[in-house]
Amino acid sequence: MGGRRRNIGTEERRSRLALRQRLAPQARAVTPEEVAGSLVALHGTDPATVYLAVGARLADAVRTVAEGERALYEERTLVRMHGMRHTVFVFPTGLAAVVHASTGLTIAVKARAALVKDMVTGSEGRLTAEWLSEASALAALARRGQATVAELTRDEPRLKERFTYGAGRSYEAEQTVSSRLMRVLGVEGRVVRGRPLGAWTSSQFRWAVAPPHPVLPTDAAQRELLRHWLAACGPATEADLKWWTGWKLTDVRRALAAIGAVPVTVDGGATAYVTAEDTEPVQSPAGPWAALLPGLDPTAMGWQERDWYLSPGLRPALFDGSGNVGPTVWWNGRVVGGWARRPDGEVVWRLLETAGLGREERSVIGAEADRLGSWLAGTPVTPRFRTPLEKELSA
Repeated sequence: MGGRRRNIGTEERRSRLALRQRLAPQARAVTPEEVAGSLVALHGTDPATVYLAVGARLADAVRTVAEGERALYEERTLVRMHGMRHTVFVFPTGLAAVVHASTGLTIAVKARAALVKDMVTGSEGRLTAEWLSEASALAALARRGQATVAELTRDEPRLKERFTYGAGRSYEAEQTVSSRLMRVLGVEGRVVRGRPLGAWTSSQFRWAVAPPHPVLPTDAAQRELLRHWLAACGPATEADLKWWTGWKLTDVRRALAAIGAVPVTVDGGATAYVTAEDTEPVQSPAGPWAALLPGLDPTAMGWQERDWYLSPGLRPALFDGSGNVGPTVWWNGRVVGGWARRPDGEVVWRLLETAGLGREERSVIGAEADRLGSWLAGTPVTPRFRTPLEKELSA
């Protein structure tokens, strides 16, 4: 792109976020599949996040749980699997092959090698790679269709074997073959999480054999994933892309060049990228908007460089010690506070930034809190990663 680079300022970035992340009322989706497709991936480490993130973006939020379970467990149009940074996400099933080839293969090789090394060392050579190949969790899983780890170990007793991890070190612990092996099979793209044992907030999942998908060349898959993500989240810097994908910087730069990504500047002067089809200005949403997003929401966690939508002064209250964001309150494309759900079911929220937020603006935020509370319908929700403000509000 010759000449002076276009600047995409903070206000336009927030408008893009509002529309493409399905947060402004006019942009809300009809189905969970539309939400996941727009965001590329929903964080799945905390099961409740998937539903809360979808519910915040559905026009008919009351249908969130029923529609989410339909997509995940009945029609399988969404799949919960390991992806970027060895993290569990929910993806559109059509992206499973792209995610696996672009990010999972490298992680999978390292994960299996680490399991074999830890297993051999921790069992004094009793459990070997050859032994592991005979402990077929996949065969047992295929027979059952879906199964818990406990059910698999009944069918395949070798999975009950234990070994010592980190012998002689402060973190020494006994591990079972089954717990480590299922995670490895997950990053290898051979198994996915199935229906939970309890309600939609439960983290006790069954496992299922992964649906078949084509094997893609890594370079092609990286190009495809980057194209999807920039369409949803551009402009983004190289640092954003490296963090979100977990790739090496050389992989990020190669993929950017391959798709013909266009460099732009953002406020502050940094270079960022958009797709070649996305260089025109974006109009602002039709009116002001508010959102209550869950911990680990893909919008709040979408970029490494977050100052354009989240003031650094708010981070101590809204993040835990490992960098996981908690429940957030948004106003017109920026984080202004946090929220929590009390044991009696009430959704409570607090503003941490109040500039420009008068009675009318607070009323809109309150209406969004009421909308959330209405579809939760008494379901207790406690984030897996708790933050200072969430703990205080929920007490």
